[in-house]
Amino acid sequence: MSEKNHLIPGAATRAATQAYAEAHQSAGRVAEGHYSDFPREHLQLSSLGVGSFGGEPSPAVDARISAIVARALGAGINVIDTGAHYRYGRSLAAVGAGVRTALEAGVPREAMFLISKGGFLTLRGGPPKDMAQWFEQEITAQGLGTREQLAKGAHLLTPEYLNYQLELSRHLMGVETLDAFLVDQPEVHIPERGKEATLQQLEPVFEMLERTVQEGRLRRYGISSFESFRVETDAPLFLSLTSLVGLAERAARTVTGNPQARHHFKLVMMPFNQVMLEGFTRFNTATGQGNVASPIQAAHQLQLYLMASHTLLKGHLGNQSVDTVARALADLPNPAQRALQFNRSTPGVGTSLVGVSTPGHLEDVLAVAGLGVMARGGYLGMFERVGE
Repeated sequence: MSEKNHLIPGAATRAATQAYAEAHQSAGRVAEGHYSDFPREHLQLSSLGVGSFGGEPSPAVDARISAIVARALGAGINVIDTGAHYRYGRSLAAVGAGVRTALEAGVPREAMFLISKGGFLTLRGGPPKDMAQWFEQEITAQGLGTREQLAKGAHLLTPEYLNYQLELSRHLMGVETLDAFLVDQPEVHIPERGKEATLQQLEPVFEMLERTVQEGRLRRYGISSFESFRVETDAPLFLSLTSLVGLAERAARTVTGNPQARHHFKLVMMPFNQVMLEGFTRFNTATGQGNVASPIQAAHQLQLYLMASHTLLKGHLGNQSVDTVARALADLPNPAQRALQFNRSTPGVGTSLVGVSTPGHLEDVLAVAGLGVMARGGYLGMFERVGE
């Protein structure tokens, strides 16, 4: 059987995502303003997205994730996030099963925005008994990386390994083309080899990703960072969004040989919630447009789509809210819904991701999708008090 016979063709398109958004708004499943506009391409992406990080690596959790993904896609949530190392690679296949169920129910592939990530070792089947032997056989012998290139004993930033994880993602998810592939937390290499060397490692990775776009295996790429976009400019782990765009521009020119080539570095992901506010409050990024911007502002100015991770702060904000948020959103029935509404109402945040491995938790996501986002003035007034 050829690859095209068993991988689902297509990728998110402007027409299909707009039709999807209009259909769900007309049916009353989601409110006006639930969808965000992807820069330049005008894809309509849901303000809340479903993640697949959590849960034990078991068939029962696989089945739950598949059911959650299928239900979300059928209910107006068209952003699905996973990673090559999530649950030792099992989340990829679980997401893929959910995507196929949604397709069978009539949701077009072109209405879905499917994301994977790479960098952290996948360790399929679980942690090996002898890590050194496993690494030698599965990584070094396959030409994917060396022990010297490994950071924190768990992360590789080689084009060969990231391409392997991209391919693993496509095949286990069962799709010809990923809508986005993110390099996950490249900053873990900075303490071990320095910022300049880390950026030098990223350049051939970006070149590989630009080639992957040319080949049709991928539409766009980006970076998911835990710390680099949120810290102070002079912090060792800081990475400039502006510099990364420059790196992508150079990679696109190198791969195409065209000095006018457009890069495909299109989105970034970072933690943001009512406790981790730096994306909105820390002005750390010079964008070349005459100002120093917050990470969220900088992404907007650089035409990067910004996704927020850690919306519920690993579940903590599902149980309690910051006092100001609790007061401002007292009409919502629980802290989880307040956290979701706070994040999706933040100006400049395109999609807020929520890890969901229990079907009941999806109810909160769908309930908030049915609400209008907060008015900008009301949000900013609340935010000033949150930051006090």
